[in-house]
Amino acid sequence: MARDFYSVLAVPRNATEDQIRQRFRELARTRHPDRFQGAEKLRAEKEFQELTQAFNVLSDPERRRRHDVDLVRPEESSADPRQLFRVYLQRGVKAYKEKNYLEAASNFDLATQADPKSGQGWHHLAQACSHQRNWLSRAVDAIERACQLESMNPGYLKQAGRICALSGQTEKAIQYYRQALEWGDDDATVRQALEELSGSPARRGLFGRSS
Repeated sequence: MARDFYSVLAVPRNATEDQIRQRFRELARTRHPDRFQGAEKLRAEKEFQELTQAFNVLSDPERRRRHDVDLVRPEESSADPRQLFRVYLQRGVKAYKEKNYLEAASNFDLATQADPKSGQGWHHLAQACSHQRNWLSRAVDAIERACQLESMNPGYLKQAGRICALSGQTEKAIQYYRQALEWGDDDATVRQALEELSGSPARRGLFGRSS
């Protein structure tokens, strides 16, 4: 089991970078080795090294992401992939509802590794990543993978349109929105988004499909 650096600093897993930095400064002032002597100084030096390591990992977004993945990785490496998929998906959904998008994305990423052929896992990963602008490229890749796996799923196509629009890929967004109207019921929000992007009304064909 990976060392839990959140416990080392005594901060929650959804702590912000500023909260982590502030907590490290507080602990550094009270536990700095220079405040101790003899055997206590040696123990303090070891503790301070661990505090510093924890701060260095949690203050770096990529190292923190890998650390979060290690924390939630089940010990049973030989477990059934579908079971692992469900475990990671449930953890991701829980974290997403708590608005801990980093932890959610980490779990959804593990879910896609357990079952890369599940459009559901890729869809959830895209949704979590779309909440952070610096993750948008990852979100686009994930939602496009979901659409490849389930090319007639209007929900995935609608999400693809939204995420591509957020990332500035207007032509892709228009294409996905049109496909969402083609394969799904008439959706006012999709038509509105399409009209805003294309600058022209989205026409409806038979059974509410775009023409």
